[in-house]
Amino acid sequence: MAEKRMVLVDDDLLSKIDVNRREMSRTAFLSFLINNQLQEEGSPHTSNQYVSREEYMEFTQGMKDLLRNFLDSFISYNMKLGEQPKDGTLAELEQKLQSLSASKGKPKTSI
Repeated sequence: MAEKRMVLVDDDLLSKIDVNRREMSRTAFLSFLINNQLQEEGSPHTSNQYVSREEYMEFTQGMKDLLRNFLDSFISYNMKLGEQPKDGTLAELEQKLQSLSASKGKPKTSI
């Protein structure tokens, strides 16, 4: 069994502990906080909290490619079914596909 010691803390800190610990004991709550803080400091993932501009641009381009491929597949599938949409959704999807192609720098494709 661990030896028990007394820690003196300010009243406002003690009230913060009591408000946030919910069903945990004060000891368990402080142990939880200390362990989590030490784990975060030792983790290699927390040292780089932000993405670089290159990573962001790569992610954005990947998402645009994914959306473009999805729209292309969706439009191709609808055209294979032989159904023509009545409310202009095909034209809207084609416009989105062209805008994604244009933003990538590729020539616009007509469907």
